[in-house]
Amino acid sequence: MTNHQKRLSVPKSWPVERKTAKFTVKAQGPHGSDGVPLVIVLRDVLGYVDSTKEAKYAVNTDGVLVNGESVADARRPIGMFDILSFPERDEYYRVFPDEGGRLGLTPIAEGDADGRLGKVVDKTAVSGGRYQLNLHDGSNLLVEADQYSPGDSVVIGNEDKEVLAHFEYEEGALVTAVDGQHAGEIGELEAIEVTPGSSPNTVRVETDDGAFETVEEYVVVIDENFIGGETE
Repeated sequence: MTNHQKRLSVPKSWPVERKTAKFTVKAQGPHGSDGVPLVIVLRDVLGYVDSTKEAKYAVNTDGVLVNGESVADARRPIGMFDILSFPERDEYYRVFPDEGGRLGLTPIAEGDADGRLGKVVDKTAVSGGRYQLNLHDGSNLLVEADQYSPGDSVVIGNEDKEVLAHFEYEEGALVTAVDGQHAGEIGELEAIEVTPGSSPNTVRVETDDGAFETVEEYVVVIDENFIGGETE
């Protein structure tokens, strides 16, 4: 299997120029095909390295942490709501949707880098009376209480993998669109329209500049701490 990806066919979420070269690094791991290899973030977004070789060195010397953990491979995919930490630089970022659906980096305070946001996409009962939450990035979380529902968001601690906060998916919640033409916009969930049959449900979101409608799966519940520049 090739380790390269044609630039012209990369997902729209990848923050890369498509016509500067024929190939780029292929993503394999968390977040599926939408995950952006860490080397691209370090080289093309932040400009901290000039080559894959330099990215590998930064990773091998623990110069960058993803969700509080060292990374073994510079090609490790980075995706929505991951936390990137650069301890030596005292810099911390949350991966957040940018306009147009591209992944952007929002600077955050060190204290806000202790946990990452996850959208619950499915829930199943498991043995022992516990529940497994399947999250948007492909990871799973076991919980004791039956208080979480698909569409909710949870903040997971980097160290103990426990739930630090729970945001319910309901009218009045603060949400951000992560896909579609309104990606990157933030507002209050005004209405949830349940569509009969197999068509997706739709939502109406009220923003400071008006309102927009989109499909339900494109929105994620957040809180004010997930908006850059307001964490101090």
